[in-house]
Amino acid sequence: MTQHPDARIFLVDDDAGVRDALAWLLRTRRLLSEGFDSADAFLNEIARWHAEPSTPCCLLLDVRMPGTSGLALFEHLLTLPWQAVMPVIFLSGHADVPTAVDAVKRGAFDFCEKPFSDNALVDRVEQALNQSAQVLAARRAQREVQQRLNSLTERERDVMNLVIAGLPNKLVADQLNISVRTVEVHRSRVFDKMGVKSAVELANALRQA
Repeated sequence: MTQHPDARIFLVDDDAGVRDALAWLLRTRRLLSEGFDSADAFLNEIARWHAEPSTPCCLLLDVRMPGTSGLALFEHLLTLPWQAVMPVIFLSGHADVPTAVDAVKRGAFDFCEKPFSDNALVDRVEQALNQSAQVLAARRAQREVQQRLNSLTERERDVMNLVIAGLPNKLVADQLNISVRTVEVHRSRVFDKMGVKSAVELANALRQA
């Protein structure tokens, strides 16, 4: 399992004993956590964030709590543009299992029924952190491709679009009413700016973005 020393794990449960036990359990795997005694306390925390999380993270969330429920908090998280960066694992009592299962169908990472198996829970936390890391990496790659695209001139974009459509240089030149040599120059600049060596690489980069 990949280690994430900079990972952030948020524990939202109104039972201090549960939060303390989970924090200790996570520390045995060298995972640090931050506890919140209510959904509202966690909502206040994320309201202070100025940007999406930049390191792998996940949320351990009790389904049933006084005040705002875990499910209501989850509904709010689903509206946030960075929600995929923070997988949610529900902690549910037996009576809440159907609710937790429904939440998984709607995007939660998983649920663990109380009393849960320590090893199984931490394994799922580590898997959630891996997913978070993958989402963050994909988002960084998308931003990099977008920045590279923004560096292209309008003519370079025109050439790029025809190149990835599969047109040879001669047909690109005919379409844009420019010389083949000019196409070659623009094509070379596009490849350099986009950090690729072929039209296939270029098409794949754009597809991923």
